[in-house]
Amino acid sequence: MERKVRVRFAPSPTGPLHIGGVRTALYNYIFARANGGDMILRIEDTDSHRFVPGAEEYINEALAWLGIGIDEGVREGGAYGPYKQSERRDIYREHVKQLLDNGKAYIAFDTPEELEAARKETPNFQYDASTRGGMSNSLTLGEEETRRRIEAGDQYVVRFLIEPGREVKVNDRIRGEVIINSSILDDKVLYKSADDLPTYHLANIVDDHLMEVSHVIRGEEWLPSAPLHVLLYEAFGWADTMPEFVHLPLLLKPVGNGKLSKRDGDKLGFPVFPLEWHDPKNGETSSGYREQGYLPEAVVNFLALLGWNPGDDSELMTMQQLIDKFSFEHCSKSGAKFDYKKGLWFNHEYLAQKSDEDLAALFMPILEAKGISGFTPEYVAKAVGMVKGRANLVGDLWEQGDFFFKAPETYAEKDVRKRWSEDTPRIMEELIGVLESIDDMTSANAEKIVLDWIASKGYHLGNVMNAFRLAVVGACRGPHMFDITELMPKEEVTARIRKAIATINA
Repeated sequence: MERKVRVRFAPSPTGPLHIGGVRTALYNYIFARANGGDMILRIEDTDSHRFVPGAEEYINEALAWLGIGIDEGVREGGAYGPYKQSERRDIYREHVKQLLDNGKAYIAFDTPEELEAARKETPNFQYDASTRGGMSNSLTLGEEETRRRIEAGDQYVVRFLIEPGREVKVNDRIRGEVIINSSILDDKVLYKSADDLPTYHLANIVDDHLMEVSHVIRGEEWLPSAPLHVLLYEAFGWADTMPEFVHLPLLLKPVGNGKLSKRDGDKLGFPVFPLEWHDPKNGETSSGYREQGYLPEAVVNFLALLGWNPGDDSELMTMQQLIDKFSFEHCSKSGAKFDYKKGLWFNHEYLAQKSDEDLAALFMPILEAKGISGFTPEYVAKAVGMVKGRANLVGDLWEQGDFFFKAPETYAEKDVRKRWSEDTPRIMEELIGVLESIDDMTSANAEKIVLDWIASKGYHLGNVMNAFRLAVVGACRGPHMFDITELMPKEEVTARIRKAIATINA
């Protein structure tokens, strides 16, 4: 019987969710949905020293913003909980005991000072079959001394007993069969008595097995740990239910070599976090895609194509289209350059496709933050609709269309020099009279009347229209001039022309 697809995204609440982690969550989600499976959100908080307040809430909010639905998790509940590792201590203790009882693990009392001394004495020291015999552990101390030290309250760790000289085979969905010799692996720590919690290696294996995870989809950086996890599955007798491993290609720097980092974003001016993050430790604020004006569907589309392709020329794809087309056969083995400019292009395309009304709703908080009010939703929708083709981000709508909401306070100097002559004030005064005589200010009607007037007077069309635009907008930019004046109240248009005459002449 074929196993039901069950995947998990298992972040640690140690800070904001990196965009690489977002892509991992996205691939888990679309693979699960493509195969009628379940998406689990598991919080891996076993490292109590690195816990950051607010990080778990941030993770949930980020996934919700992006439309990555969770079927089971801390908030959603489910039949396989608890979904927070710190609440599963009893489960881990039971499995640690099982490994110890079966001789698959041992207790080690080595202090940090003793381990540091061993590293200095032995080049490239690792705790393994060649060194464990000279260390302070249950294999060298014996059962009685080990028990005495535990009863005396000595702190200890439980290490996995790795047999050297074995070929460990990892079957990876993207990379094929990867073979590692067990001799290069060290006896990883699985449990620490100091905080009564397991390490990542044990907790992940136990949770993946008990939660019946069918596919472990994670970043390439976890590939070196896969052989250890294979050995742990065998040690527990779970080899037949081992999940399929899928190690995704790394997200690489836009420029140069290496893994994408926050420093790259700071240097080149793009976010590496989905949402803005306020660090509770140092008070620093890091930018987020949401707050910078990206649309979640654009971020999802952009990330999905970093390391995967649909097998055709498709670029703009909805979440459902991504789900319909997704397969790991089209995932790359090599890392994907993080082309943040392509991300802007995606956002531009999605902004242009969005309805004016929906875009106006996203733009309203920007107006409110600038203290601008009194405009109807219909007015705002028509205004953003005229400039959205020039915007990459929601914030660009203000830069492109601020004149719809406030009169110019200054005028572009280069445009004044080029477009405002000695005769311009007189011609603009005449234009005011023409505009005031128009009853129907629809774009086509007003344009015909004004252009006929310009022709009848023998004025230079470009000079008049550019001066007109300069007076109303503040610069020679913006959409079709008569589309602007159709939306804007006529009294506002003529008032702006009068202000320009007075201001520029002065």
